[in-house]
Amino acid sequence: MARRKRGDVIDGWVCLDKPYGMGSTEAVTKVRRLFNAQKAGHAGTLDPLADGILPIALGEATKTVPFMMEAQKVYRFTIQWGVSTDSLDREGEITGRSDVRPSVEAVKAALSGFVGEIDQVPPAFSAIKVNGERAYDLARDGVEVELASRRVTIHEAAVTAAPDADHLEVTMRTGKGVYVRSLARDLARMLGAEGHVSALRRERVGPFSTQNAVSLDFLSDLAHKGAASEGLLPVSTALDDIPELAVTDQDALSLRQGRPIVLLPRQVEALKNQLNAGSRTVSAFAGGTLVALCSMRAGRLEPDRVFNLP
Repeated sequence: MARRKRGDVIDGWVCLDKPYGMGSTEAVTKVRRLFNAQKAGHAGTLDPLADGILPIALGEATKTVPFMMEAQKVYRFTIQWGVSTDSLDREGEITGRSDVRPSVEAVKAALSGFVGEIDQVPPAFSAIKVNGERAYDLARDGVEVELASRRVTIHEAAVTAAPDADHLEVTMRTGKGVYVRSLARDLARMLGAEGHVSALRRERVGPFSTQNAVSLDFLSDLAHKGAASEGLLPVSTALDDIPELAVTDQDALSLRQGRPIVLLPRQVEALKNQLNAGSRTVSAFAGGTLVALCSMRAGRLEPDRVFNLP
């Protein structure tokens, strides 16, 4: 006899406004317990020393996590000039000091060189694995870590505040794999200064933003009232940029059974006009309920991921 899964069947997304000082795994555990959910995961790690948007998937929503890995992100962070640290944030050991305080105009000019596709070396204090071990574990043990540069994309970067000569705030929109701390390090070097990230907030991950975010305290209050579901967003929230197709109940049954369905010529043309370049993915809905994520090939929809939603 199969073992009964612990917890309740809960499907949906929580757009959590993660507090400072809490790790992503701890945040997922707290949310899963508040909902008593059988299954949970997150879309994109957020450092404990950062706060802001951490999308958490429950139940069937975990099947859409891979689509969030490509999502653009928006960060707002503060650089403190004068001191550099080994971790590139305020928790690290001091590695350099300087009296140089770059002007806002100098920073704006330098930032333009980081917009677009760039090569970026991740911080030594990161979760990247080196010979099977996390880079930050090696760095904490005093092992010199050399990480290879990676090609990443920064879509926009702008100075959004300069409260005093020692601090400057930058807001940027990025693709996947960008490290804010590395940008601060490289920017300081370009300007002949020392600096580190003293505050970091993630304001958006794809469709998840501060506008639809909830706090742990808010979720806890809902849970105590027996209304935790009010803090859930639909499973399909993560698929906002994927074309949708309404299918019949019979076609929905076929897709759920793993069988492809044939499209009408007009459906093929309509979907082609909506697909992003290089993508074949289409979401199929029946009666407003997500049925499957499919690949469109040769006038057919072939199910890749099937959802068991009421």
